[in-house]
Amino acid sequence: MSSYWLEDPHPELALMSQPIAGRVDVAVVGGGVTGCACAHVLAGAGLRVRLHEAREIASGASGRNGGFALWGGALPYDTARERLGSERARELWRLTERYVDRMAELAGDAFRRTGSLRLAADRDELALLEAEFETLREDGFDVELRDDLPEPLAGRYHCAIFHPPDGSLQPARWVRRLAARAAECGADLREHDRVEALDALDAEQVVVATDGYTQGLLAELDAAVAPTRGQVVVTEPLDRRLFPCPHYARHGYDYWQQTPDNRLVAGGSRDKTLYEEQTAEESTTEIIQRHLESLVQELTGAAPRITHRWAGIFGMTEDHLPLVGPVPGREGVWVACGYSGHGNVMGLMCGELVAHAILGRTDPVLELFEPARLLGD
Repeated sequence: MSSYWLEDPHPELALMSQPIAGRVDVAVVGGGVTGCACAHVLAGAGLRVRLHEAREIASGASGRNGGFALWGGALPYDTARERLGSERARELWRLTERYVDRMAELAGDAFRRTGSLRLAADRDELALLEAEFETLREDGFDVELRDDLPEPLAGRYHCAIFHPPDGSLQPARWVRRLAARAAECGADLREHDRVEALDALDAEQVVVATDGYTQGLLAELDAAVAPTRGQVVVTEPLDRRLFPCPHYARHGYDYWQQTPDNRLVAGGSRDKTLYEEQTAEESTTEIIQRHLESLVQELTGAAPRITHRWAGIFGMTEDHLPLVGPVPGREGVWVACGYSGHGNVMGLMCGELVAHAILGRTDPVLELFEPARLLGD
């Protein structure tokens, strides 16, 4: 029941980090992509930064996801344009594209530029996909509509949107590498150091960067960010390469890709028991695992051996936008979480954005993520 990604050999991060005595400028809670990105920027700017991780770096959702490095967010682009306005939606999507590039710059061999393929599983999804494609093209984005799909996609899916700049990720390697960069800049990384109460932190400012693992730290976050479980399986290496890039279908409820050694990583099927998957319990369930096994068999035409199964927790918000910025009514407390299942690139982006805001350089896009909209003034 362990994550395949977390088995990747890595240096002992605690040995790379020098403890900081006494009060720090910023305490970061959470050792995933958001917390490590935030600590990296702040320490690089010369601040005294201490990062607290309850388990090990990347042990939460950052090391338990499907390994997709995608632009955008949880909302389809045409929906985002309707809700946010054309200019703001375009600005946000452009920013996430730049952060895919930023990830490529920082991640080394943990990132592969492959593009991504979003598939239409039925006629209703086809209509939605075509509508999104048209708005993306109208706003000048580099996307392709593909209706001549290769095996084993042909006959199963109607067409797809291909986005060339996206990529495939070894997420645990990537986040550990980001943590190492933060340590090199002087951040104090403290693993196995669970934070029970923010008041116990000896810091001028605090950043809560725990996404779906936030429960219990702030009551207002508990009400606004719903912990949600995602489950994944990994197969033994296949004898052929079927999928050159990350694929996702059924509105993101099915997703899969192949690793460089041809293992198939498949996740999703959360919609089969939506209520039961609204939980902070980090465990697999028989019904979801069974559906994932069926997906693997449909995609491969065989029954390859499953070598790894696991679950991870991500944070959902009611409007599918993250919470990034100061927490209303709590001086010196900041938050960056609630990515609604799109935390790899968005987490990097928001971790850096909140760090820049602490340093006095607030990006206008943070107006979209203002925590007060869901936490109250």
